[in-house]
Amino acid sequence: MKFRPEVKPFLFASAAFGAVMCLLFLLFGVSGGTSLFLGLLLANISAGYMLFFFRDPDRATPSDPGLVVAAASGKLAKIAEVYEGEYLKTDTVRISIFLSLLDVHVNRFPIGGSSTFLGYFPGKRLFTFDEKSSDVNQHNTILVKGEGTSCLITQIVGPVCRRVVYWLRPDKTVSVRRGQRFGMMKFGSRLDMYFPKGDIEILAQIGEQVTAGQTVIARIVNRENR
Repeated sequence: MKFRPEVKPFLFASAAFGAVMCLLFLLFGVSGGTSLFLGLLLANISAGYMLFFFRDPDRATPSDPGLVVAAASGKLAKIAEVYEGEYLKTDTVRISIFLSLLDVHVNRFPIGGSSTFLGYFPGKRLFTFDEKSSDVNQHNTILVKGEGTSCLITQIVGPVCRRVVYWLRPDKTVSVRRGQRFGMMKFGSRLDMYFPKGDIEILAQIGEQVTAGQTVIARIVNRENR
């Protein structure tokens, strides 16, 4: 199992947490041996969860270039038709994936093409099931222009999520592969994908548990004619 290197400071924090708890147990009269045991136990539980959260397993991306895969692992919670007037400037299908604290949080490109980081946008921290969160919450925005369609991706911060990260060059457009890792959302959040209406045929269902870079969620329509 692979782990993201970003886990390192959290492992140090887990060790510090265990040490502090050991001292607190001593201050409250718990015996030295028991305090040490409890401190080590809590440190190991905390570190174990951090390793679990920052896991980064390999994924087998389907080979068919006409398929669209999930950009995040979690529950496919919403599919809505909305007008996206800032970047795509057209009617779109928005596919929303909600991530729990148990899901893999590494994000992957749903299509191949050219990726442009459009920026980090400060905002609120509404619960991500709130429809307004797509527009007003803090988020990263990425635009991928591929063969047959484009995809606008937003990594959305929720009340628990502390940070969203884009790992590729933020200052230039780069060529990317479908299923390639591009970023991470730390500690639960939501990811939205916008596709121009009519460009894709939805294959996944609301409520389905999807895996980033692996689960097929749509097919590009008439790709060979575009």
